Amino acid sequence: MNKFEEIGLKNQLLETVNKLGFTRPTKIQEESIPPILEGKDVIGESATGSGKTLAFGCGIIDKVIPRKGIQSLILTPTRELAEQVKEELKKLSNDKLYVTAVYGGVSINPQMQHLTRADVVVATPGRLLDHIHRGTIDISKVKVLVLDEADRMLDMGFIDDVEKIIQGCPNRSQTLFFSATMPPRIDRLAKKHMRNPVRVSAKRHVDPSLLKQTYYDVTKDMKMSLLAHLLKNEKSGLIMIFCNTRKTTDFVVKNLRANGIDATSIHGGLSQDKRTKTIQMFNDAKVVILVCTDVAARGLHIENVSHIYNYEMPQDPKDYVHRIGRTARAGESGKVVNLVCNYDYDNFARILDKYSKFYVKKMERPQFKKIFVSRPTERYSRGPQRRSYGSRPGRPQRGSGGSHSRPSGRPRSSTGRPHRSSRGPQRGSGGHTRGPSRGTSRGPRRPRDKK
Repeated sequence: MNKFEEIGLKNQLLETVNKLGFTRPTKIQEESIPPILEGKDVIGESATGSGKTLAFGCGIIDKVIPRKGIQSLILTPTRELAEQVKEELKKLSNDKLYVTAVYGGVSINPQMQHLTRADVVVATPGRLLDHIHRGTIDISKVKVLVLDEADRMLDMGFIDDVEKIIQGCPNRSQTLFFSATMPPRIDRLAKKHMRNPVRVSAKRHVDPSLLKQTYYDVTKDMKMSLLAHLLKNEKSGLIMIFCNTRKTTDFVVKNLRANGIDATSIHGGLSQDKRTKTIQMFNDAKVVILVCTDVAARGLHIENVSHIYNYEMPQDPKDYVHRIGRTARAGESGKVVNLVCNYDYDNFARILDKYSKFYVKKMERPQFKKIFVSRPTERYSRGPQRRSYGSRPGRPQRGSGGSHSRPSGRPRSSTGRPHRSSRGPQRGSGGHTRGPSRGTSRGPRRPRDKK
């Protein structure tokens, strides 16, 4: 008997799963599919990439009747995840269900047309609320409501929007929460809106025995040179390089390309079409180095990643776990390389304190040449156009075209004196423009070696 048949899949759904090449259920699928098929509310706690879409997808396909209006709604934190879930559900239903995705960053008019035919909608909270306010979607008939990557939606500030959407689905018969972690706010949300939920957990997905974690203690001005050296001299498969900001992501890609290393970037500042094409190229191995912010660390289906480089250490230790969870999967080995300078010490120390079982080996720095590092592009400096990059309104910059802009030289205040903040970032900054926060008397904490 097929393992999926043992956990409750039957007839056409079982046949489809077999055709898609799934032979054995993952732990989260094995534990969650039976109660989902029974119509129970389920809270599933499992790591990114563990097969959650197939788990809740089986329940949706079992209950949704084609051409009877929108009967299932899946909320996701990002556009990429919404597209990914949509495509997987279409395959799982053999295109018998009309599945559409709605998210921001693209024209809303085509989405309105698709919603008139939809059986299942995958949506980001903000754009879905936009449709609700416009009256272009009716979610009152939703039977199955799914929150995918619920903790990520909390981190991104969507939780109040999620609450409104849940309240707009009064006739739902089943609510499913899937999340890598279950913070207290999500737990309270579940208690408020779910009926006697079954809790299942399959947290462990990365095999620690196959995951080698290392770090280099390097000065800030040499970090880019070391990264380029390691990439040129280490044979590997697909590589993901994580940064904390969009600006640093573009900075790293620009300097890698300038030194003969083919790399591409993905972050929230790119158009949706560009982000979708970049993920597809990376999955197809047409480009092997992806430099990204944490938007790519959660939920996206990216396989065969052999190396994770942390160019910057994340502030939240949980984000470190999500990053490294991209490798050492399905019996394959993986390697994590952390580039740690004085600006990273505190973040790195928090990671090691929280995950004391991690063994992160300190590596001796190899001999390498310092490369020329160009400054971050001017469009990310202070100026009124790009507020999402941390700019301040009301401060003109060169070439801005504003009434106060000057053809050359530094922008000046109304008193005629140059603004102190108009200076660009210092050379060799590695993409950072600010030092550690003021008000601390002690120096940065050096990470302790784990013995």
